[in-house]
Amino acid sequence: MSKLSIKPLADRVIIEAAAAEQKTSGGIIIPDTAKEKPQKGIVVAVGNGKKDEPMTVKVGDNVLYGKYAGTEITFEGKEYLIMKEADIYAIV
Repeated sequence: MSKLSIKPLADRVIIEAAAAEQKTSGGIIIPDTAKEKPQKGIVVAVGNGKKDEPMTVKVGDNVLYGKYAGTEITFEGKEYLIMKEADIYAIV
């Protein structure tokens, strides 16, 4: 987990997505074309929240989010997702 020099606004969070699975549970290697986008990751930055809605996630939380949630961004050579806190389904 790295320290980011950017701060999301309002109820937005920045997530570093987990790596895609390389093998199935049975040991079969998954080719790059068949890998699914991961739906979990680690929160690396959080906004201040809205006036009446404080943030419930914090930096370092492992979270599950929707398959098509967030916008992919590249910052300092690393890939991140930026999304609203409402797109996060659970803290693991």
